[in-house]
Amino acid sequence: MNITVQGLTFSYHSTPTLNNVSMQIQEAEVLGMVGPNGSGKSTLLKCINKILEPKQGKILLNQQPITKISRIEIAKTMGYVPQSAINNNENISVFEMVLMGRRPHITWQSSEKDEEKVWKALTTLSIEKLAMRNFYELSGGEQQRVLVARSIAQEAKVLLLDEPTSNLDIRHQLEVMDLTRKIVLTKKLTVVIAIHDLNLAARFCDKVIMMKDGKIFVIGETKSVLTADNISKVYGVEVEINCCKNTVHIIPIAPLN
Repeated sequence: MNITVQGLTFSYHSTPTLNNVSMQIQEAEVLGMVGPNGSGKSTLLKCINKILEPKQGKILLNQQPITKISRIEIAKTMGYVPQSAINNNENISVFEMVLMGRRPHITWQSSEKDEEKVWKALTTLSIEKLAMRNFYELSGGEQQRVLVARSIAQEAKVLLLDEPTSNLDIRHQLEVMDLTRKIVLTKKLTVVIAIHDLNLAARFCDKVIMMKDGKIFVIGETKSVLTADNISKVYGVEVEINCCKNTVHIIPIAPLN
């Protein structure tokens, strides 16, 4: 599924967050969004998912404006993984949380097929042993993996991931990103990831958008975007770029004066 963003502008009250953002996201690719805190990455994801309504501009799914697509169809089409779960005292199991991903497909009550898809998603993330645990008693990293499993069970054509590795240790970061790549290859999904770790973006993303102050600073193939010059201009940091096994590795040196 292709996503087109045209002239998107969004403000929180009087504070501009996105300013005339335009881009094209192709089917079966992983698009990484990088940039400093406050550059508009999370806001852009929420506009694409129809959580936020932009002040100006259009978002098209396969050339159809999302304003003309119902929320239930959006829920069937897009899986959204937020940065973290909202704290809640509700007693909900991990299994039930992942089953929520099946809601757009359930007409009355869940079926055996829905439960099978939940177990498959849990197994894919290696968290089936957590199935009966209270979701809100898990660590931040465990919760993040459960939310990714929920998006997999949802069987969406588009995955929007907001810092999916932020609470994970290095092993689980690699597992989640590697799984994302495999899903794209096998299911031909469209994946958009807001991510802080430039090295993970360099390794796993097909294309990268680098954002600054609510605008797209540069967009293109990963290697052409993640250059020392671009990083210094956007982040204000001197870096060294090395290349190993056809992947760039970014080493921060010092802040620029």
